[in-house]
This record gives sequence, C-alpha cells and structure tokens, in this order.
Amino acid sequence: MRRADRLFQIVQYLRGGRLVTAAQLAEKLEVTPRTIYRDVADLIGSGVPIEGEAGVGYLMRDGYDLPPLMFSSDEIVALVAGARMIRAWGGTAMAAAAEEALVKINAVLPEAARDRAEEVQVHALALQDMTDDLRDLIDRVEAAANTHIRLQINYEDEAGAASSRSVRPLGLWFWGKIWTMVCWCELREDFRMFRLDRIQGLTQGERFKPQSGQTLRDFYRLKAYKRRS
Repeated sequence: MRRADRLFQIVQYLRGGRLVTAAQLAEKLEVTPRTIYRDVADLIGSGVPIEGEAGVGYLMRDGYDLPPLMFSSDEIVALVAGARMIRAWGGTAMAAAAEEALVKINAVLPEAARDRAEEVQVHALALQDMTDDLRDLIDRVEAAANTHIRLQINYEDEAGAASSRSVRPLGLWFWGKIWTMVCWCELREDFRMFRLDRIQGLTQGERFKPQSGQTLRDFYRLKAYKRRS
C-alpha cells in the first residue's frame, strides 16, 4: 500500500470520534505500530485534528474534511495549472485563494507527488487588462451571484451606447481574455451576458429569490436547445 493510501485510511478509521489504538491501526493496515506513530505524527503536523497519544489511542472529532492526499499525476497537473490561471486572471480574492490553495496542495502531497507538482510547466501571465478594479469587480459579481444579490449596473456596449440595468447575476464566464456576467435582465425579462470590462458602475440591491425559468440551469438548457435547433 502506498503511504498516501495508508494516510487516507488512517483518517478514515479515525472519523466519528472513535478511539483507535496504534496496534489496531497497524493490524488493519498490515504495518508496525511504529509506522502508525510516525504517520499520525505527520498527519498532525499537516493540520489534521487528531487527538491522543501513543499507548492510549487516537481519535478525530466530527466535522473534519479530509485534505486532498490522493491525486493522480494528471489531476495534479490540472489542479496546479488551474490555480495558476486563476491567480493570473481571477478576482482579487480568487487570486489570493488560488495562491493559498497551491501552498496547501504542496503541503499535503506525498513527496513524489509534490515533486510532480513542482514540475508542472503550465504557467499563466496576468494580462495588462487585468486591472485591480476589474479584479475587484470579478469578486463582487461572483459574491452577488453566490448570495443572490440583485445588481444595478451602468453599461456601455461595443458602440459606446450607455444603459442602466437591474440584473440578477447568475454566474461568470471566462473567454480566455474577457470575463462576462451571465444574468437575468429585469429590463428585457430575459437572459443577458455583459462584459465586465464594459461595466462603468455597479451597486448592490436587494436579495432575490431564484425563480423557475430564470436560473443558470435554465440558461444552459436554453443554450443547448438552440444548438440542437
């Protein structure tokens, strides 16, 4: 059994507040108690909230989410590359979270997997158009979509025509250079997409309740139907 698999199994056996001795774990995993002592010490060092001591037993309180200890090589590439892209092209909070995620991923990976993560040669450079204001706007729209907060936007289209819209933000799309907001436009009573770099002003309104026919899922269904037609 790989050490990463063994660490995963130890966490699984300790879930639910059950007191388990090193000898019991060693028997289940077919290793020596000394190996269990070392593994538990490493898990505690990585932040897993295990309580207890050698000779008495170990337990882990309810509510702990297992850290990502097991990734394939391709999964590591995807995680690292994705985090780097968000760090370069995402919102301010997104970029900070991506940076922290890279640190945590590196901290919990086994040595061989950690080496693979460090060898990932997929990089992303921040675009000149990614200003601090745009990064903050991305975060604000994402937060509003997540918490169902209506937005009032001042928008300028490609021709320079200005308009004011009350919208229900549903999500964000990234097109490789441009971020767009998918929303329900209360003026048009239909789905609309607005480029974030053309939003001249944005204020928050009241909370809205998602309604049938006006959700992001409905938007995707409509797009799929139009492609088939």
